[in-house]
Amino acid sequence: MAAGDMVTAPGHVQFGELLLGPGTPYRWQSLTGWEDSPGLDSGTVPRADAHGAIPGRLLAQPRTITVDGLVVRADPGAVGTVVRHLAAATALGDVERPLVVRLDDSPPLLSWARCIRRAIPVAKGGYTIGVVVGGALQFEASDPRRYALVEQRVEARLPMPEPGLDWHLAPGPEHLDWPLVFGAPGSTGALSAVNDGDAPTHPTIVFRGPVARPSLTNVNTGDRIEYDLALAADDELLVDTAAGTVTLNGTASRLYTVTARSVPEATFTLPPGTTTYAFRAAPGATDPRAACSVRWRSAYW
Repeated sequence: MAAGDMVTAPGHVQFGELLLGPGTPYRWQSLTGWEDSPGLDSGTVPRADAHGAIPGRLLAQPRTITVDGLVVRADPGAVGTVVRHLAAATALGDVERPLVVRLDDSPPLLSWARCIRRAIPVAKGGYTIGVVVGGALQFEASDPRRYALVEQRVEARLPMPEPGLDWHLAPGPEHLDWPLVFGAPGSTGALSAVNDGDAPTHPTIVFRGPVARPSLTNVNTGDRIEYDLALAADDELLVDTAAGTVTLNGTASRLYTVTARSVPEATFTLPPGTTTYAFRAAPGATDPRAACSVRWRSAYW
């Protein structure tokens, strides 16, 4: 099941395969920590010889999201089964699962989280009449950013010249057919990516061969990732900037092939707004089959 497949109406909260909200046995009253800014670790330090401080980096802490006022409704005598389904879906685990929230008619947002606390009150008579009120669920997302559900993708080929007009096909200018056809435009190797959110996001980059020493440069900042290896026609080099990994054909690490001109993968982020990238390779590499693709989700604080 894809993240957010069950989210169809305002008020829906999906965690893994569990759906809360309208049309379900689980209703909720408030959601804290979702629209709040996450906690911060500040690198600001006091000035030793002047008033004030020296501004440092602000790094967001994990995001804590709490669903309060949880109400469980079911037929009398069936509440226990519904509660056990909730307990199984929110059991403690080491792997983060998609947490998707839709508050209104705006597109839902996605986070990856683990359920770290579940509270289901047991009151006299509640199970008998089919209603349990006052429950709560708490989630922790190690990545505090929230993401668009839709993943975007752009691709480019290596720069190629335009073919131009073949003057040998006509005996003279007076015999040319107008309008003139100068051939298909050549590839520029440029990619344009738009992050519609307000937080930087980590793209996933794939280089496909045949190509030698593939690189991708952020034209706006000059930051570059580049790898000193040759990819065959069927090879794919996947760069996961969030994990900081470089993998050939899904199995073999090629992180050691990074060149001295590269920035650390984890810093090669896509900032909010429009970013232009340039796909390049070693001098003389012009095979039209070589390609570079960039995938990303817009990110929001």
